[in-house]
Amino acid sequence: MDNEKRKIVYSALKPTGDLQLGNYIGALKNMVALQDEYDCVYTVADMHSLTVDTVPADLRRRSYDFMALFLAIGLDPEKSALFVQSHVPAHAELTWILNCNTMMGEASRMTQFKDKSRKAGKAGINVGLFDYPVLMAADILLYQADLVPVGKDQMQHIELARTIAERFNNRYSPTFTVPAGYLGNKSTSKIYSLTDPSAKMGKTDDNLNGVVFLLDEPETIMRKFGRAVTDSGNEVKASPSKPGITNLLGIYAAVTGKTVKVAEKEFSGASYAAFKTAVGEAVVEHLRPIREAYRRYMADKGELERIMKSGAEKAAGIARRTLSKVYRKVGFVI
Repeated sequence: MDNEKRKIVYSALKPTGDLQLGNYIGALKNMVALQDEYDCVYTVADMHSLTVDTVPADLRRRSYDFMALFLAIGLDPEKSALFVQSHVPAHAELTWILNCNTMMGEASRMTQFKDKSRKAGKAGINVGLFDYPVLMAADILLYQADLVPVGKDQMQHIELARTIAERFNNRYSPTFTVPAGYLGNKSTSKIYSLTDPSAKMGKTDDNLNGVVFLLDEPETIMRKFGRAVTDSGNEVKASPSKPGITNLLGIYAAVTGKTVKVAEKEFSGASYAAFKTAVGEAVVEHLRPIREAYRRYMADKGELERIMKSGAEKAAGIARRTLSKVYRKVGFVI
């Protein structure tokens, strides 16, 4: 039916580093595509950034960066609610109520908390690091999200959000939509390091030659692909025994819209050097309009702030309806 209510998608990115090709292919491209089918709520999750030591000026700069990149990749403020998380106070307000409906054991079982706290040591663990899955649940439940695009490593957090929503609904009467994780296109969900194709491409990679950032200059991108690890033999073919070539084929397919099979035929008989050059050139051309649009948005901070404010007002209207309902349910005088 044409008038059937569209499902709501919620997604957020934490501005704690520069966005890179793995983020783009694994998440950002899907966020753009989802706009046409769903009502989307997309957040620059600056509140989540505070769980680790953060330089205030860097956080502020990256919040602008991320919003400019959201727009540059094709997220449309007319189609989606695009905003900075801290601009909508309801995120923090709902978190407190959800804290009171979350068991300590549930929060302490979160794998990412265990991993991060192990690395930080006892002296480096703050309450926010322990509690951020509840803030994440508040982010999602505020907007009555049906679907949350996530990687497999975040599915445990979606399960916690579902548990909290169901507990609250059962205790107070139906209030929250119970969300589901959305894994998206499995064929392009993970991009690996150019220097270590056994490891996910990441902004914290010790060897920056393995990471292509969205704002890298063309010559930098070409240099990184020129140094990309390949495999023994000389055949350009996707195979478990050829992780380097398989990774490059996946990247080429993602930025050209071709299938890996088509790419294999295209480079049949080509040398590894020629193949790496072609992949680098395809990435450069794909990212060129994004980089140019980013620079335009960053050159007009007033327009960027206008979009942030408009998106926050749109998001706050939705969030306030949910929060008012929650306040009444728990017995607050409103």
